[in-house]
Amino acid sequence: MGRGRQKAKATKVARKLKYFSPETDYAALERELATASSAASPDVESDDDMYEELAAKYAVDDDWDDEDA
Repeated sequence: MGRGRQKAKATKVARKLKYFSPETDYAALERELATASSAASPDVESDDDMYEELAAKYAVDDDWDDEDA
């Protein structure tokens, strides 16, 4: 295809996308969002709690600088 035809086709597609407004199913969106928010259970530990566990597990004194002196 030549550049003129290619540009015309791209313009046609862009215009079609610009003015295309699909029907939005707000009920389905609400169900999906409600399911996603209820999937996070309150029993899940926070990031801070998990970090504290790992920090305690791998706690090492960083006094190696003093040993080299």
